[in-house]
Formats: sequence, C-alpha cells, structure tokens
Amino acid sequence: MIAQHKRKVDDHENAQIWDARLGHISKDRIRRLVDTKGLEIDDLDHLPTCESCLKGKMIKKPFVGQSAIAKGLLDLVHTDVYGPLSIPARGGFSYFITFTDDHSRYGYVYLMRYKSKAFGRFKEYRLEVENQTNRKIKALRSDRGSEYLSGEFIDYLKENEILSQWIPPGTPQLNGVAERRNRTLLDMVRSMMSFTELLPSFWGHVLETAVKLLNISPSKSIPQTPYEIWHGKPASYKYLRVWGSPTNVKRLVGDKLDSRSSLCRFVGYPKETT
Repeated sequence: MIAQHKRKVDDHENAQIWDARLGHISKDRIRRLVDTKGLEIDDLDHLPTCESCLKGKMIKKPFVGQSAIAKGLLDLVHTDVYGPLSIPARGGFSYFITFTDDHSRYGYVYLMRYKSKAFGRFKEYRLEVENQTNRKIKALRSDRGSEYLSGEFIDYLKENEILSQWIPPGTPQLNGVAERRNRTLLDMVRSMMSFTELLPSFWGHVLETAVKLLNISPSKSIPQTPYEIWHGKPASYKYLRVWGSPTNVKRLVGDKLDSRSSLCRFVGYPKETT
C-alpha cells in the first residue's frame, strides 16, 4: 500500500529511488528531468554508483554521425527485431520488435514468439499510431532481415504507399536509431532485473516498462521528451514505482479471518497510464 503522508528520506535514498524508478537511465537524463520537469530529487550530484546500472550496461562504441530528424510525426519509422533470447519471456516469447518514430523518438515494443510475426506486429502498430496521430506512416527503415523482405510485407507497404528504406548489409549504423533503441532497452532490462530477485522469464514485463520509461525520459536528439512531442502535453511522473518492488494488494473477497491483502510484486504499468 502507498502511504498517504509524506516522509523525509535520506538524500542518497531519494536519488537512488528515482534512479530505480526511472529504469536506471543515465544521470544526465535524470538531471534534465530535474532541470526542466521540476522533479524534486535531492543530492543528485552525490548519487552513489549503482550496482544494478553497472551490471546491466555494457560499454560499446557509439554510432557516429546523425542524420537530420524527420519534420513530422510518422514521416519516418525505424524498426528492428531482436532475438531469440535464451530464456523465453512469460507467454513463450523469445523475440521482440521495436518501432521508433524518428521525429519524436516515441517508441513501441511488441513481444513475439517467432520472427515471422513481425509483419502482423507492424500492422498492429500502424493501426494504433495512425489512429492516435491522425497521420500516415510515410517511410519504414529496417535492415534486410527476412522478416522484412517477405512478399506480403513488401506488397502491404506498396499498397499503403509506405516507402521501404532497407539499409545495405553490414551497415547497422545506418539503422542507428533502432539499433541504439534496442541496445538501450536491453541495458535497462538487465539493470532493472538485477535490482530484484524475480525470475529471468519476467524480462518481457521489464521490457514493456522500459519502453514507457524511455518515452518519458529526455533524449539527446530532441528538445522535449518523446511523450511531450507525441501527445502534445507533459508526462506525469508521480505514479512511478520501482519495478519488481514488493507491494500489498487488497483482497476483494475472502473469508473474514483471511488476510485483507496479498503480498505481490510490481511488474508494470497499465497501457493507458500517462
């Protein structure tokens, strides 16, 4: 249960809690939230080294160069498939596919049992985002994976006047937005999972939470958060909780002598949470 009264917390605990709530994003991103969104996070300069961050993040050479950002929502969408992961997520999912709008950097993720489900996930994504924005996807950028080169996928894009932008083989940097997005998400998943004792099969729940957190976090590429550009309003941060943390949930029915609550774990936010 969430206490209704405020309590004073240790400065380091305050900063550490927000680091965990925000999915162990970089300190620079947290600082931008403090500076521009009014988040009250004490003593961020003295935030101790986070073991979960160290466990989750791998140092890799960054992609160099950055092309001009698309002028409008859905003018260009980046996509990439990742998998199979060695441990399937709950529900039997071994892959995931991401879609990232170039203009806003607002992203979606879908879990998949097989790579061949990519076409169906794209149709699902297109229906949702075009209805949300009242705009049409103009171009889709991807690698030349077989999941993007099926006849039905190619025909669908042509029929709906969506330009296919396939990058040449061996040049992942040309699909840098999607590659960076997947790398960042996996770093967050590892960091958030190492913060709890939940089974690795919960990675799908963590992944969906990480996407939501990235959407409300500052990006180096754009002046506002992806959420603000996509929805046209600021995001709320008051509902954020540490993924995997224990929580007591009130029982709706039960014997009068039974416990009134059950100890559970927080594993994600409802899709409509804003």
